[in-house]
Amino acid sequence: MADAVLNVTEMTNWAVDLIGVTKTYGNRVHALRGVNVQVGRGEIFGLLGPNGAGKSTLVKIMMTIVRPNDVLGTILGRPIGTRRKLAVTGYLPEMSHFPAYLTGIQVLDYYSRLSKVPRSLRQERSGRWLDRLGLAEWGGARVSKYSKGMLRRLGLAQSLMNDPELLILDEPTDGLDPMGRRLVRTLLTELKAEGKTIFLNSHMLSELEMVCDRVAILHEGLVARQGTIKELTEHTVQCQIVARGELESARVAVEACGGVMHDDKILVKGDDVRCVNKIIDALREKDCLIESVEPRRFSLEDVFVEAVKTGGRTSSSVGAKIM
Repeated sequence: MADAVLNVTEMTNWAVDLIGVTKTYGNRVHALRGVNVQVGRGEIFGLLGPNGAGKSTLVKIMMTIVRPNDVLGTILGRPIGTRRKLAVTGYLPEMSHFPAYLTGIQVLDYYSRLSKVPRSLRQERSGRWLDRLGLAEWGGARVSKYSKGMLRRLGLAQSLMNDPELLILDEPTDGLDPMGRRLVRTLLTELKAEGKTIFLNSHMLSELEMVCDRVAILHEGLVARQGTIKELTEHTVQCQIVARGELESARVAVEACGGVMHDDKILVKGDDVRCVNKIIDALREKDCLIESVEPRRFSLEDVFVEAVKTGGRTSSSVGAKIM
């Protein structure tokens, strides 16, 4: 019976299933106040939030570096901290520190030995990941000579040496130039295609928007928003009308249709084409020249700013639980 329960648990579609995560430092700092996180197998999931929101604390709880006050759930189908599941989890911490006297190849060999990767695989994988991350010519150089961006790439290579099922990356593109960030985005997409689950913690909103299947926004230790990019931004659709002429003469009609005037621009919330047409008709009646009509969907950055400003409150149907 126990084996049957174990098998059913490990077959769950959640790679990460955490419920009610709380963490208080001392008696005053409430880093996490009941966070629920469910990440599907084989997806790229992004966690974002302002400084102090609890992102790194949550990641460290998943990796058993920090002990939570309360948490229920599993990682890869087993309780947090199960050794054989940690062995197939790759981790890139927010700040990687490697012994300065080791070479890049030695760093990868040393940390993969800790994960019990066989020697033959260590040699093959270290060469492959150094080459893939643009460090092939630096493998024999001591890491004391590495730049910040190179150290970040080496840290990412280290997280892949055990061929992980789950990859947990804390600010993976920090310190990388545009080419380096593009390289990492491409690599993450390839890893997803191989069936790996990737959990990203980042403040680079544009990076998350390009690669993530779903994201969650943490604010003051709680999940303020969650869902796919489309789900998070669909309630923030608007249309922008640019016009010339005596726009003030049409202000009453424009505002009656829900438009908001800003100099030569008129913003109309929502995607109701009838409202847009009524405003255009009102402008034309006043002999205003319509220069452009552009539908706009807010970016992930816009949603992030809204979530932080409102403290997570929203009029949309987006809930606070990551499903």
